[in-house]
Amino acid sequence: MFRERFVRWLHLRFRYTGVRTLKQNEVLVFIYQQGYLYLVLILITFIAGINYANNLILGFCFLISAILCISFYLSFKQLHGITMQVVVDEVGKVGEAFNVKIILQQDRITPKYLNFKTNDQIHPFLFEEKQQSFELVFIPEQRGKFEIPPIQIYSTYPLGLVRAWTYIYLTDIYWIAPQAKVFTQHLQSYSNTGEPDLDEFKELRTFKLGDSLQSISWKQAARGQGLFVKQFEDLVDTHVMQIEYSKMPSADHEEKLCFMMELVDQCEHSQTPYSVILPHAQTENGVGEQHYIHIKTLLAQA
Repeated sequence: MFRERFVRWLHLRFRYTGVRTLKQNEVLVFIYQQGYLYLVLILITFIAGINYANNLILGFCFLISAILCISFYLSFKQLHGITMQVVVDEVGKVGEAFNVKIILQQDRITPKYLNFKTNDQIHPFLFEEKQQSFELVFIPEQRGKFEIPPIQIYSTYPLGLVRAWTYIYLTDIYWIAPQAKVFTQHLQSYSNTGEPDLDEFKELRTFKLGDSLQSISWKQAARGQGLFVKQFEDLVDTHVMQIEYSKMPSADHEEKLCFMMELVDQCEHSQTPYSVILPHAQTENGVGEQHYIHIKTLLAQA
């Protein structure tokens, strides 16, 4: 019960809502690992100094106590005042990298020894410029909604006795598209194209040696006007792919979406305009990054 309330409090306290600069109340500081042994050492030297009335031991006790106090301040300054901005991929894909980019800024160039922790994985990072960025890479394993785990940023500088840390909780909804699955049939077998390629008459030009006899305008030749060659141009420059859910060669819903993702990738690679027809959604014809992102989002939500 208490743990749930504490986690809820963390979500509210450290929820990411945009660019923010870490203030005093957004940086947590406490003893860290070896720091507990250090506290025991302080306690032992203090008791020994009192029992034996030894000023040298007491002086040493006060010295190491001062070092611990200074460590609190130095660890805190590693995070305090840093400006953070988080940039996340709009939509990901199963089995491919989903990137979370954290842009850090500081007013003065001072080395900061930071660590990024997610899902028990720790990534050391040296922040030594006015602006630097760090990327966390996730590999989604399932299609649909994707929750980015809490991101902890901490520092144990200078001696590892004290830890200063903060959190980034990303509460927006992110979507993961299905993994593209290759199948052997030709792309057009499961999609409708637009108008067939037609030829339209353009003009006549004078016959040249080597021209095909099939291209000669025999009507002009019969009238005694000379030999002319017909020239044509394509009536339709491009064709359009219509990728339909119902035409995918599978009975499994997830596999159908994987096949559709493969066709979408092929169209994007060849820059062929395409549209997608799903049971509850249909798109306009298009091609390009924004259209591709829109299609991936629909497949992720299907």
